[in-house]
Amino acid sequence: MNQGLLDKVSESFTEKYHTDPLLVFSPGRINLIGEHTDYNEGFVFPAAIDKGIMLAIQKSDAHTCQVLALDKKEHYAFDTTAIVPVANGGWRNYILGVVAEIHNLGLKVKPFNSVFAGDIPAGAGLSSSAALENSFVFGLNILFGLGLSKRQMITISQKAEHHFAGVKCGIMDQYASMFGVEDSALLLDCRSIASKTFQIDFKDYELLLVNSNVKHDLVESAYNDRRVVCEQVSAQLNVPFLRDVTKTALRGIRKDLSTEDYDKALYIVEENERVLAFSKAILDEDLQTLGTLLYQSHEGMRDKFKISCKELDFLVDITVSNPHILGARMMGGGFGGCTINLILSTAVEDFKKQISEQYVQQFGWECSIYSVKLSKGTHLTK
Repeated sequence: MNQGLLDKVSESFTEKYHTDPLLVFSPGRINLIGEHTDYNEGFVFPAAIDKGIMLAIQKSDAHTCQVLALDKKEHYAFDTTAIVPVANGGWRNYILGVVAEIHNLGLKVKPFNSVFAGDIPAGAGLSSSAALENSFVFGLNILFGLGLSKRQMITISQKAEHHFAGVKCGIMDQYASMFGVEDSALLLDCRSIASKTFQIDFKDYELLLVNSNVKHDLVESAYNDRRVVCEQVSAQLNVPFLRDVTKTALRGIRKDLSTEDYDKALYIVEENERVLAFSKAILDEDLQTLGTLLYQSHEGMRDKFKISCKELDFLVDITVSNPHILGARMMGGGFGGCTINLILSTAVEDFKKQISEQYVQQFGWECSIYSVKLSKGTHLTK
């Protein structure tokens, strides 16, 4: 957690509202492995990180709720008795959605004052929206004694995103942000919404994110298309989701599928297998296998599921010949965003210089690079 961020938010709140706030930190998340497996009720391997949203919040005697988005220098006031989504409201709708979903449970949120800011890089796919939602539901739960469990809180956050932001997200982002454990990742079963915690010792290695700084227009339509394919193949096999499919069963209907649809379904089956193999490699402290699985995951997304792009492929391909990098893959929904790299700590600075120069030469704009540590989930800092 960023001490400077805590101080900035706390001091801004005290200066504006002349009282001491409750301080909540809610982290962003990475996903070590397991992409597009979530809506197939499969397995994912997310972790909370040491970048996130810092929220200062306290009860108010006024008739409206006050929210200051410090980074954006934007202020918003709303009445808790008349909550509707704001057209093009951005961050406002995440907060409004949380309050509305709390009210839908028959609980009462009274007026409050708040200030928030974050250190999650914009556009990096590290789930700043889930962190923001979780920070508010967590803070409001304590402030007004709502008695919500963490499971209830993440459901509220997810519904806020569905109903107020219009994003039909799975539960992974909110779950990882709320339940994260320091130096650990979570093997999350997206069917039971239960997880197992795996403490990870990367030894002389660390995680490095490289942001391509692109987001291609294909993302939303491609996501929907692939989800439809997964549902259609499941239906042909008379199972609810691809999580229930084996390679043998899939081969049995290969002649009934196009090559493209077969490959997409096969990717999901194989990615679920990789997530489980990843958890075993952690238990075995086998960093080489972790790296190999990252590369295999990227190959599957590039060649079978076809959600990569030339920028992401370039960032992964350049690591293959680097003896200090055990593995890399694109992370997230696809067609832009970050790669995640498992790299020798002593080699980080040289790699940053190399990748930055070559990326600019290749594409004409810069990539962004972030080191991250696995962190604990949403919590009070004061």
